[in-house]
Amino acid sequence: MKAKEIQDLIDFIAKSGLDEVNIETESFKLNVKRSSSLVTKAIETTSQQIFAPVATPIAPVVQTVATQPVVSIPAAEPVAASSNTVIVRSPMIGTFYRSSNPETPAFVEVGAEVKKGQVVCIIEAMKLFNEIESEVSGRIVKVLVENATPVEYDQPLFIVEPN
Repeated sequence: MKAKEIQDLIDFIAKSGLDEVNIETESFKLNVKRSSSLVTKAIETTSQQIFAPVATPIAPVVQTVATQPVVSIPAAEPVAASSNTVIVRSPMIGTFYRSSNPETPAFVEVGAEVKKGQVVCIIEAMKLFNEIESEVSGRIVKVLVENATPVEYDQPLFIVEPN
């Protein structure tokens, strides 16, 4: 299941009356629950289970167990209604890298043209390197994060002027 499909599933569940959905394949397990009170989140590992109480207001909680990372990638959002730019945000917490290794050039530079689906950076999370793709075609106006620095979920990474 691709990240976009998972995002669409979560959005569908949020809009529907469903309280819980469980999907399991050979490569991952996905549990989505909606609750208005205290939620207990369990993430299975190979040797143990970890339980942590999490207080959340009526929002989906995603639990995954996978051999490959399951990444929810938010769509790029307009910076302002009157502006002709979009902002590409981080889909996860991790370390931001502009290139695949220190000896290679950055994936994109200011002024570079990007296409939808083109890799613009890498975010390392828990020793896994996740390629982050542009959600829009256009020109990079600004890089908002320094190389090899920590980023938060939903943190702005790039400003793109769409074609």
